[in-house]
Amino acid sequence: MTTLAAPPRLFTRPFALACGAAFANLTAFYLPLSVVPARVVAAGAPNGAAGLVTAALMLGGVLAECMAPRLMTRFGDRAVLAVGLLLLGGAALLLVPALTVASTALVCGLRGLGFGFAVVVTGALVTRHVPAERRGEGLAVAGVVACVPAVAALPAGVWLADACGADVVFLVAALVAAAGVLAPLALGPGAGPVEHPAGLGAVARAPEQRRPALLFAATTVACGIVVAYLPVATTGPAVALGLFVQALAATAGRYGAGRWGDRHGHARLVAPGLAVSGLGMVLLLGVDRAAVLVAAMAVFGIGFGIAQSATYAVMVERSPAGGHGAVSALWNLAYDLGYGVGPLAFAAVVGTSGYPSAFALTGLVVLTGLRAARRIR
Repeated sequence: MTTLAAPPRLFTRPFALACGAAFANLTAFYLPLSVVPARVVAAGAPNGAAGLVTAALMLGGVLAECMAPRLMTRFGDRAVLAVGLLLLGGAALLLVPALTVASTALVCGLRGLGFGFAVVVTGALVTRHVPAERRGEGLAVAGVVACVPAVAALPAGVWLADACGADVVFLVAALVAAAGVLAPLALGPGAGPVEHPAGLGAVARAPEQRRPALLFAATTVACGIVVAYLPVATTGPAVALGLFVQALAATAGRYGAGRWGDRHGHARLVAPGLAVSGLGMVLLLGVDRAAVLVAAMAVFGIGFGIAQSATYAVMVERSPAGGHGAVSALWNLAYDLGYGVGPLAFAAVVGTSGYPSAFALTGLVVLTGLRAARRIR
């Protein structure tokens, strides 16, 4: 009788440490995310200052994601991860004193640098320590770990600031980031400098990497629009419920897609991810009806989660030797740039079309990527 070999173990010590570092990084990032802009405005700065400090944070993250692969090559994953977490936590402590808008923006930029370094390294470490036979499931598990701070830490930071003051939020964020430094210290020597690595530029120029990254960016454009404008387009409890449902649906979609992709191929899921995401945005034509809004967010969340899982898995499968850091950086750049560009482009459209039509138009733009998605398959 032939016996089937047991599948390789997923939860190894390096994999768990990488997920733990990612959780600490994201929690320390999200806790002060809404607290810092509110504090700046409450201190008397104009409302536009809230956007300035947030933009400085995201700019720091993008710059770090561009630099991280080269630094990982020279100094090793552990060193870059430790520096990123220390920068993120140390900058949170610098927010405790009352600061001007300019100095707050500078500190937020430092926080963004630390976050960007850590998010690229943890993505590369997770990829390196996942068995190829369970790559989709492992990346999906790491994705679920990444979703928890977005769902829990962001509102927790606002609640803690109201209950105990903003300074307590900054202190807690610093402690969480400091705890995350234990992960790179505990990682073995396998996380040292990479020989003959693939650079970010070379990876970005490769069609098999660039195409899924651009398709993923189309869905992150839609996600950034939803987060920024759904509370403006309509009011009532359905908005908060819809955003919560979207986060949960994205988590479920990401995990389910990872497991399915391991068995049947991740490339097959890129087009369905785009199609379901686009459909969810088109359904927001009924944004003024609570039931339609929540249903649309559930559909969009599932599609967004599938797109997250499928595009990253495809990029990892087709990455060159030593390219895990560059692939992680490119995918995260697609996430951040799409998230930032989406609301800016939406603002230019919504004034003439209105919110329902602008949401639906966004969905149609996402659907235009289906032809390119089929080429990936």
